[in-house]
Amino acid sequence: MKILVRNLARNTTEDELRNLFAVHGTLQSCTLVLDKETGESKGFAFVEMPKVGEAKLAIKALNGLDLDGSKVRVKKAEDTAKKAASDSE
Repeated sequence: MKILVRNLARNTTEDELRNLFAVHGTLQSCTLVLDKETGESKGFAFVEMPKVGEAKLAIKALNGLDLDGSKVRVKKAEDTAKKAASDSE
């Protein structure tokens, strides 16, 4: 399951996110989205967890958590291809 993590502090690192989610299960990937020009965090990331049950537990446990002074928002990432298809119907 692909998870969207929003409202991250600009100083939160990818390693911090990996460690945070690894407590709740197996990680497939963790990608902190960076600004191409400055290399700084854009304040959100995507985490992929192969086991849906673990992903749901991580979402429930981490949504609203105060991390580096920011209250993070964690939810299932929407599949943009499916969303675009349903929007065009």
